[in-house]
Amino acid sequence: MSSAQLGPRYRESVLKEMAQGEFDLLVIGGGVVGAGAALDAVTRGLTVALLEAHDWAAGTSSRSSKLIHGGLRYLEQRNFALVREALKERGLLLNRIAPHLVRPVPFLLPLQHRVWERFYIGSGVFLYDRMGGARSVPGHRHLSRQAALRLAPGIRSEALIGAIQYYDAQMDDARFALTVVRSAAHHGAKVARGARVIGFVREGAQVVGARVMDVETDQEFVVRAKQIINATGVWTDDTQEMAGGRGRFHVRVSKGVHLVVPRNRIQLDTGLILRTEKSVLFVIPWGRHWIIGTTDTDWQLDKVHPAASSTDISYLLDHVNAVLRTPLGPDDVEGVYAGLRPLLAGESEQTSKLSREHSVSQPVPGLTVIAGGKYTTYRVMAKDAVDVARRAMTTSVPDSITERLALLGADGYEALWNKRNALATSSGLHVTRIEHLLHRYGSCSTDVLELIADDATLGEPVSSGSDYLRAEIVYATSHEGALHLDDVLTRRTRISIEEWDRGSGSARDVAMLMARVLDWDDVTIEREVDHYVLRVEAERASQRQPDDQTADAARLGAPDIVPLRGDSRGGAREAAQHELVDDIAAMTDGATKPSEGLGSGGPPALPARG
Repeated sequence: MSSAQLGPRYRESVLKEMAQGEFDLLVIGGGVVGAGAALDAVTRGLTVALLEAHDWAAGTSSRSSKLIHGGLRYLEQRNFALVREALKERGLLLNRIAPHLVRPVPFLLPLQHRVWERFYIGSGVFLYDRMGGARSVPGHRHLSRQAALRLAPGIRSEALIGAIQYYDAQMDDARFALTVVRSAAHHGAKVARGARVIGFVREGAQVVGARVMDVETDQEFVVRAKQIINATGVWTDDTQEMAGGRGRFHVRVSKGVHLVVPRNRIQLDTGLILRTEKSVLFVIPWGRHWIIGTTDTDWQLDKVHPAASSTDISYLLDHVNAVLRTPLGPDDVEGVYAGLRPLLAGESEQTSKLSREHSVSQPVPGLTVIAGGKYTTYRVMAKDAVDVARRAMTTSVPDSITERLALLGADGYEALWNKRNALATSSGLHVTRIEHLLHRYGSCSTDVLELIADDATLGEPVSSGSDYLRAEIVYATSHEGALHLDDVLTRRTRISIEEWDRGSGSARDVAMLMARVLDWDDVTIEREVDHYVLRVEAERASQRQPDDQTADAARLGAPDIVPLRGDSRGGAREAAQHELVDDIAAMTDGATKPSEGLGSGGPPALPARG
């Protein structure tokens, strides 16, 4: 399977195509569900357009716990149907759809009460395995206190009397969603990011298209379609209101905050799951790091840039420190990210008890709305949305085939994995670098290696200690649709949460690599770097605030990046951004700078060369 190149020329040409023709289906929302709907529809033989207002997976789909799982807590809530469906999807993703992106991950569940808790939790995990778990991952096992502490020496011995270890799966959520987008484009869908829907077009009562603004140029155009799917997640209610119809369901927004800490700060050989008074807390292995999360609180502020407060961070540290031998402090935290969950509103006031199941409706003719659900069941959600939309089509539409369809990079992945030592020899890279590429791109790794073959300097790390190669930056821009520095440092790579300076130190080098593809001049490079540094400072400022309101205000101190071309207001916006630098610096006065005292930095990085 050849790769789909979503570079700047592709975007320019596809926007022209969208403005000139009519599609069978228009999908609004470039998260994993919207991308999944585009892939589902185009592989049924429909003509499809996919629009995303910001960047691919810029919202919820890049800020999750990065797990593919059935959800043990849903089993405890007796939501057997949701757990069974999710475990089936987990098996498909591991074995058929995305074996290069999804991998098993073990979790230790400490027990604190004798007899009854082992029976109660053990029975649930046994059922979890029976419902689909053991078919695609190793089965669970019971551990004594001594055996558990051998796997988790970093846990205080008095924090458990024994444990159960079970398996789920994990992935890089932003990369997974991007791969679904590229897979849809590979099969013929027309996809464009930076294209915001600002209204709908009607003929009588029927919605027949959308008015769209290219946010890079401020130019407006119309995309016409026989049917439209709204897959905008936490913006579902806003989009329904834009259509003028009364929604049949409403979405409540829950904020989830995660921390990233170096791997050497917690002595574990397994992931960890802890019960809290509200839900559960995960400690998830993430390369040379741990992800700790998540919170679950109502959020009614800015949806584009949800902010984590010091209260959120303290909540996570307090709960994980309750079981750790060596407590974590704020200075151990490399990165912080906050995401929003679209939950179907129910009777409970607690967001942790709202539904994670999904619903599909047609509030007005021509418009299908999909909302709710969880990342693991994205494919089912997409299928259900297309099934509802096709009912109004005058021609016969085949059934979904995505249950049997591998994503881009899956075909040939296993063969390349078996040849990874030979690839290391031929490329001059260390084998761990090859494994890193295969786990991110699958068989599309050969495209990245070709860039290195043409320019050996692209085989070097982005910066000292970085897990990412310079070639990955160029590839993100030429093949993966990155248009701004933030796209690369935050979603194409995860440098923004994995490095102590959150990417500020490598921002200029990354911008210069992007400039090769995007033809940036020196002024544009400076603007991109300044904006990114300002964003990092605003995030740090927000994370020092005590509550949601002050954190939100601090985060919004850094406006979105200005369009690259075609915006006569660019100079004024740029000046306004520079005026904000001093304000943000004042808010963070006294904060630890990236180069000062944030810790020793964690385990060594991947070796650059063999």
